[in-house]
Amino acid sequence: SYGPVVTARPVRWRQLVPTDPVPWLLACDEPFARWVTLRGVLGRRADDRDVREARAATLRHPAVRGLLDDLPDWEQPVRSHGAPTYGPNLLHLLADLGVGPGDDPSVERLLDQMLEHCTPDGRFQSYATFIRLREPAWGSVACDHDAITEALVRFGRADDPRVRRALELLAGDVVMTASGLGCRCWPHTVTRGRGPGRVADPCPQVTIEALRTFGRLPLLERPVGLPQVAQTALSTWRTRAEHKPYMFGHGSHFTTVKWPNVWYSVLWVLQALAAVPAVWSGPAADPADRRAAAELVACLAAANLDGQGRVVPRSVYRGFEAFSFGQKREPSPVATAWVCATLVTFDDVADDAAAVDVAALEPAKGSAGVRVAVRA
Repeated sequence: SYGPVVTARPVRWRQLVPTDPVPWLLACDEPFARWVTLRGVLGRRADDRDVREARAATLRHPAVRGLLDDLPDWEQPVRSHGAPTYGPNLLHLLADLGVGPGDDPSVERLLDQMLEHCTPDGRFQSYATFIRLREPAWGSVACDHDAITEALVRFGRADDPRVRRALELLAGDVVMTASGLGCRCWPHTVTRGRGPGRVADPCPQVTIEALRTFGRLPLLERPVGLPQVAQTALSTWRTRAEHKPYMFGHGSHFTTVKWPNVWYSVLWVLQALAAVPAVWSGPAADPADRRAAAELVACLAAANLDGQGRVVPRSVYRGFEAFSFGQKREPSPVATAWVCATLVTFDDVADDAAAVDVAALEPAKGSAGVRVAVRA
């Protein structure tokens, strides 16, 4: 399902949007935007008639059918695990639009292919080039293993023995780093080259991928230290003025989402933190963690919503022009729904977020500050 199970109608998040966008979202012509709104914003059940109709229309929509038809052959070389066309990234986009397990044979084919390629110890691989590797070869780095594992879990393959082994390895990758419990870049399984940053530092991307993956499992199947991983992610935001993780800044490129959202950003971080609400919400939460979560929520709203509470994409990847999130200058219903669903998830800190002066926040190291959307 998209978003949390809503047990009480959240209302505090609405103070973060200038105008309630829900009526506009429910009347839009993107069925996937209506589905996200019904499930993630209004908390409707999956068997609700309107939800079922929106999802059925999503599966028939030409733009979604185009994505399904363009899913890659996993036996062919991949360009980059940070590209929107990377197999796991496309699968997550489809899931965010409402596509689920068993909905389409092309998804199941890609999942089957991913399961077939593991290192001897069980890490998932991609067929790609890497540092000091001139020709494509099957190999794995943390970004591959984690992203593939999460996609398999999200599409109903968590009980496969190969996925269970992958989760065991991912749990073992959660270690104490210079900034707290998190995940580091480990060497490529073929070249032994490793990703960017200092060896002792956590990789923000891989740490969030671990948090996202385990957050999709039942509570009793999650690693004991998962809340501490979330605290490390929040600490990375709090210390942004003193320390910039190599290649992972926290300025306008972090707060202004690039669509589709497939890499480290304020939206990605908040969606991962949603799995551990006790860290940033409730009586046991550290006030510093609650404050950091509220700042992130405030930045998400301020940097991405216009004066009507809608997302007008500022930055997009090419190749997604069939969707509203793939075009600039016009409001995107589905991008707006994704942002609003995230704000709903953090309804408990909405009052704190509304009190944040985003423009006055301490800028990240190497950044001029948080980019704030023009309210029009």
